[in-house]
Amino acid sequence: MYDTILIPFDGSDEARKGANHGIDLAATCGATVHALYVIDLPGAPRTLYLRDDEDEMRERYHEYGEEVTTELCEMANDAGVECTTAVRTGSPGEEIVDYAKEHDMGAIVLGSAYRGKFRAILGSTAEKVVRTAESPVITVRQQMND
Repeated sequence: MYDTILIPFDGSDEARKGANHGIDLAATCGATVHALYVIDLPGAPRTLYLRDDEDEMRERYHEYGEEVTTELCEMANDAGVECTTAVRTGSPGEEIVDYAKEHDMGAIVLGSAYRGKFRAILGSTAEKVVRTAESPVITVRQQMND
């Protein structure tokens, strides 16, 4: 069914719910998991002082991304699933879709936050991925009580 599954992961509760589902699916299919963290820094012009701190901020985000993708791979390994990690910088929805296309992912599995009755069913990142990805996308929605 699927040989490779991309799991975007930021360590949040909704991402963890998606990751658990993706790992279970990978274990069932005998697929490999790719854990992806996307660093999303605002692109607005900044003062010189803020630009000086930006390199330090990027480094912290990169370290955090390595930490959470390693955590996801440990979860996958515990389930007997091979895992690869990646950290990218950019718009999360675009980077997820680009990574999936570049690496010919069989599917993308991601969590989506509960937004309440009157808000979007999917989060903005999940919605963008669903609308633009060439690979099948499975979203696992975080419920209000989860």
